[in-house]
Amino acid sequence: MILLAWGRSPYARYLSHDALIPAGGIALLGVYLLAWLLMLNAMMLPTTVPLVALFRRLTRRRPTGGRLVALLLAGYLTVWLAFGLTLYAADWSLHRLAGLIPWLAENPWAPAASTLALAGIYQFTPWKRRCLERCRSPLSFITGHWHGGDTGREALFLGLHHGLYCLGCCWTLMLVMFALGAANLGWMLALGAVMAAEKNSRWGRRLSTPVGLALLVWAWLTVLWASPWT
Repeated sequence: MILLAWGRSPYARYLSHDALIPAGGIALLGVYLLAWLLMLNAMMLPTTVPLVALFRRLTRRRPTGGRLVALLLAGYLTVWLAFGLTLYAADWSLHRLAGLIPWLAENPWAPAASTLALAGIYQFTPWKRRCLERCRSPLSFITGHWHGGDTGREALFLGLHHGLYCLGCCWTLMLVMFALGAANLGWMLALGAVMAAEKNSRWGRRLSTPVGLALLVWAWLTVLWASPWT
C-alpha cells in the first residue's frame, strides 16, 4: 500500500534519475531523501524481518527492548541513506559529465547498459555470495555482534553491520532500479521481491545465477537495440 500510494503521488518522480538534473539537484536533495527513506521502509525493511524479529525476542524482557529495536533499525537505515546520498551525488556528476561529453548526451542508453552489465556481473562475485550467506543466518549474525554490554551502542552497531551486508547483497539491484525507473511501481515490486527472496527464502541461493544471466542479456539487448547498425 505504501508503494502504491507513493507511486501515484506527484513526488514519485524525485527518485528518478531523470528528475535530478544538475541545475536543481541541491534544491531537490531534501525531497529526494524523504522519497528514498519512504522507499526503504517499503522495500528494504521487510527483507530484515527475520533478524529484527529474532532480536526483538531476545530483548523483549529488557525495559529498553523497544528502544534497542529502534536503534537497530536506525543503524540499518543509516547505511541505506548513505547509499542514497552516494547515488544522488553520482547521478548529479553523470548529468554534469553528459554536458561536457557530447557522446554521453547522444547515447543515453550507455549508462543504463553499463548499470545492467555491472549488476549482472556482480551476481556471480564472491562478495555477493558472502553477503547473502551472512544475511541468511540472522542468529549467527546477532550472536557475533550482540553481547549485552553497552546495549544501545551494540544495537546500533548491529544495525549498521547488518545494513552493510544487506547493501552488499542488493546495491546493484537498487542501482538498476534507480537508473531505469525508480519511480515505477512495477520495478519496485519486482526487484523488491527478488531481493527479499534472495535473502530470506530457502531457494534464494538458486536465484543469483538466473538473475545475473537475465541482467547480462538485458544489457546486451540494450546495446543491440541502440546500435546504429541494427
